[in-house]
Amino acid sequence: MPSLFHSFFDAPALIARHGLSSLITPDGEMLDLPLEELRSTLRQLPPPLLIHGPATLRLLDLPPEPPPAPWLDLLELFLLIHPARNVTPTARGLALELGLIAPEDTQPLQADSLYEIAQKLLDDLPARPPHHLATIRLLLPSLKQAGWSWHDIVTQALPPSPDTTPPNRAQEIDALKIWKRLPQWEERAPRPQAASQPVDPQEARKRLATLLGHTAEPRPGQADFASAASYAFAPRDIANAPNIMLAEAGTGTGKTMGYIAPASLWAEKNDGAVWVSTYTRHLQRQIEQELTRLYPDPIERREQAVIRKGRENYLCLLNLEDLTNAWLNRPPHEQHGLIPLIFLALWAEHTQDGDLMGGDLPGWFGELFQRGLLNTLADRRGECIHSACPHYQSCFIEHGIRRAHHAQFVIANHALVLSQAAWNALLPQELAPGNLPDENGIPSRYVFDEGHHIPDAADSAFSLTFSGLETAELRRWILGAEGSRSRARGLLRRMEDLIEALPALKDPFQKLVYATQQGLPRPGWSDRLHEARQNRLNAPIMEAEHEASLDDAAAQQPAEAFLQSLDTHLDARLAEISLQTRGEHGAYARQECDLHPIPPTLKDQTEALLTALQAIVTPLDDILRILREALEDQEELDTAFQQRVEGAIRSLYRRALSRLQGWISMLRSILASSPLSPTLPTFVDFIHREPLPTARFGQEGHDIALNRHWLDPTIPFASTLQSTTHGLLITSATLRDRKADDDEKDGWERAERRLGTTHFLKPPMRASLMSPFDYAHQTRAYIITDLAKGPAAQAQAFQALFEVAHGGALGLFTAINRLKEVHRRIHEPLGMKHIPLYAQHIDAMNNATLVDVFRTETNSCLLGTDAMRDGVDVPGEALRMVVLERTPWPRPDILHRERRRHLSGGRPGDYDDLITRMRLQQAFGRLIRRADDRGVFIILDRRMPSRLLSAFPEGVPIQRLPLAEALEDINGFLNP
Repeated sequence: MPSLFHSFFDAPALIARHGLSSLITPDGEMLDLPLEELRSTLRQLPPPLLIHGPATLRLLDLPPEPPPAPWLDLLELFLLIHPARNVTPTARGLALELGLIAPEDTQPLQADSLYEIAQKLLDDLPARPPHHLATIRLLLPSLKQAGWSWHDIVTQALPPSPDTTPPNRAQEIDALKIWKRLPQWEERAPRPQAASQPVDPQEARKRLATLLGHTAEPRPGQADFASAASYAFAPRDIANAPNIMLAEAGTGTGKTMGYIAPASLWAEKNDGAVWVSTYTRHLQRQIEQELTRLYPDPIERREQAVIRKGRENYLCLLNLEDLTNAWLNRPPHEQHGLIPLIFLALWAEHTQDGDLMGGDLPGWFGELFQRGLLNTLADRRGECIHSACPHYQSCFIEHGIRRAHHAQFVIANHALVLSQAAWNALLPQELAPGNLPDENGIPSRYVFDEGHHIPDAADSAFSLTFSGLETAELRRWILGAEGSRSRARGLLRRMEDLIEALPALKDPFQKLVYATQQGLPRPGWSDRLHEARQNRLNAPIMEAEHEASLDDAAAQQPAEAFLQSLDTHLDARLAEISLQTRGEHGAYARQECDLHPIPPTLKDQTEALLTALQAIVTPLDDILRILREALEDQEELDTAFQQRVEGAIRSLYRRALSRLQGWISMLRSILASSPLSPTLPTFVDFIHREPLPTARFGQEGHDIALNRHWLDPTIPFASTLQSTTHGLLITSATLRDRKADDDEKDGWERAERRLGTTHFLKPPMRASLMSPFDYAHQTRAYIITDLAKGPAAQAQAFQALFEVAHGGALGLFTAINRLKEVHRRIHEPLGMKHIPLYAQHIDAMNNATLVDVFRTETNSCLLGTDAMRDGVDVPGEALRMVVLERTPWPRPDILHRERRRHLSGGRPGDYDDLITRMRLQQAFGRLIRRADDRGVFIILDRRMPSRLLSAFPEGVPIQRLPLAEALEDINGFLNP
């Protein structure tokens, strides 16, 4: 598609806002228009110059445009000129990043600023490195053919090429094939086992002082924290009994540098790696930046500090090659899908580690082009073929794994650490990591930052789910795509090189394929599940008659028949509690029921399913045996083939055998167990129904699942870590619950039970460092006492509060539908007062991008749910108010019911209060991040119990006031 513009000045410019949007017409007229008038005006104009086209369309309530996008999106131009460099996707964010405005300039930018931003980006283009410019020149013809609207403008801005010979089409296509020119890793000698020299507390203090330097802001308690943390790096005295330090460090203590100091000493002394685990991706990158003090040289820092995530977070070069070739094979006028792939090729040449999710690829990249694109390009299907891949030695994941093997710091996340520990614990002895090298190694020293999330992370890592989606995913992993346009490669195709080298594999592979076809749900299972439920609900029949009328295909598929029995069982139980099933999150909210008592029909289906699953496990066992035997014959294996066999064993065990064995164990124990046993249950088993990810309320399609959770998930957490771990530091600002009239001992004991350290052989040491902030002067807390029920009153309260704060406010909700209703009512009035309002589940941006926007747009407001309560770090003026729409009680589902019943010590109410106070602590912790911050915390719930107010830091003034009085007091505090 030819460009509409010879210059970006030919285009209108648009900054869309709730309230009045800023528009410059092609003849230079500056307009401030309400949304309705703006929509009408845009229909008469050529496509505009703007920022984040999809988000702009969403804000204007306009339908998506088919690709290629006709407008001139400044974010696309930024991606071309500054790959692997993040920027907040707003006019102010771009202007700040490009140095066009000062940070203290908070005035809203108008549409004319977009011309200035575009000119600055094009001015930056000639100064890019010669190899970058050469690549752009080669990529521009493909961008033109794909219909990229910036093509002509960028071509004019490029400096003349020093090579006067024009490239041919083959060279232009080769420029897309980044996998051909990425650096390759080389093998290194194995790292010896780490030594066990201790870290003296005084050494830790000295190292901290050195790292901070003389000009650092003094932080009371930081040196004490470093001293206490050194205990986790002492030698272990008894097998299976690691040294555990629980260190609660109030906000502002400086705990990150506090543990980096002793950890770095231990790593240097012992030539070992310390694994720092976080709950959020944001903190992973933050810790990496903190390590700049330890490793100021970027090259050394890249080698000594490595971020590790699951494989599903990284760009898979084989997937990129497949998708690129697929688009190149289309007719030239249908190659618009190449545009994001070209930008990804540029990024891949500049990225530090190939991390698609939270790395140096801007968080808005996927939103800009096609939802789901990045998931397609990552290894989310678990189809990695390891050393059989032609890009194995260029692979970003393999680069990271090898750097991590020799680094001093590996910065991981709780999900990776615990899933890795769970997998290691399930391995048979002959497959133990000592005999089969693991890609992540087995650490001996851990730091769990954001340690209060350990129970949640353990619950996720050690739970089991048998569902339609889970079983269909396993079938697809083994068989590949079945009659669809998916690029999924089946196991036979992925391992054909091994089958050719080891002919004994052919027969068990054929048996595996057959057993999978017979036992696991065929494509279309969700349609059949939905149709069976509709027939059942529309024409109720006796159980025996229903069983006789089961779909023939489902009856031949044990997994499908089992799923339909679960669905029937759930509907029967829901009929008894129908008033509780329709909740605040949609038609399927809280559609769950206890598994027990089990009806006879479900027992019969369970036995048939067990037989089918075992039929899949038997050939898998044979395949693994043959591969292990091949590994034992080391003399006949070259290094590459050995790595290929090891990778195949890992994949088969992780993706298939461990999952199947877990399902079989769960089903067998269910049939053998009695729900009325007087002993404390180990697991909580329940059935749950939810809409498919592609279905929404009012649409067809649901999934049904049998779930098994540990009653206390910290039991497997402890059992999987205690044998290999020598030292464990668990730290957070909120390890302990703040209960009124509580003594220190009781608070620590509850923390130990919640975090699972009571399951370790050796009791932990404890340390508590108070926050340096003066909460009595920096904060205020209010409970609004006169708010009427209903969405109108709630929306009015949010609007009044956000206006009195002049923005800089975070609104937290316990239900998505109430968030959406408040947003619908207040976004226009706030926009008219130049207070932008952003929201989860509404704006076309992911959570990380929304937080970046909120942080950059100082006077904006943000509405969110739990993820915003725990994952937002916004210091300074950008966050000066937090508003909770309700008391954040725990959700009253089956899992919570069983835990409060068995883990509360006979006082279920105390268990509810503990969880709620911890949530309040986390929410309040978003407010004050620096010594010069000021902020207010508001709860719009007059029923908020006084016993929960101890969650707030000591000294915080707390008042119960009518809204009008609270607004007056807040105004006096925030705007003195």
